[in-house]
Amino acid sequence: MMTALERIRSAKIHNEAEGYLELGLAQQALECLERLGDPARFEVQTLYLWGEGLRAMERYFEALVPLERAAKAAPEDVRVRMALSWCYKRTGRLDLAIAALREALAADPREPVLHYNLACYLSLAGQRRASLASLAEALRLDPAFAKLVDDEPDFDPLRADPEFQALCRRVAG
Repeated sequence: MMTALERIRSAKIHNEAEGYLELGLAQQALECLERLGDPARFEVQTLYLWGEGLRAMERYFEALVPLERAAKAAPEDVRVRMALSWCYKRTGRLDLAIAALREALAADPREPVLHYNLACYLSLAGQRRASLASLAEALRLDPAFAKLVDDEPDFDPLRADPEFQALCRRVAG
């Protein structure tokens, strides 16, 4: 159990690490988090920030370690599931990326970015119908996502699909 002083110190370090991450200074964020001591004792927020730092440095396999621990400790944390899905995709585990996004959607089904990313990953996995349904839901929740579709290479497997084209036209029109 942390004392009040330790909680204040930890919060300050978290804020500092978040600031570094926002500035694109992932290495500095990780160095900052090291001041919290033994990673085996890190709480969810620290694990998430550690994973985000590694993810920002494109160290996806390494990022999975703290992110998986954070997901186990806080299964409802959508941010953790998003970060996990990102890393799973980039480590060739599209199945786990899809599962992580589905778990995130169970916690927050009204978050359009979750539907959009799920549509992307399902497209890559060859799950056409499920991808179109997820994309339709993302666009229903936030039509602004339509601006991203043309430049999204994850949708290349669907580009020639008449239903995909109709969905994109319907939102753009």
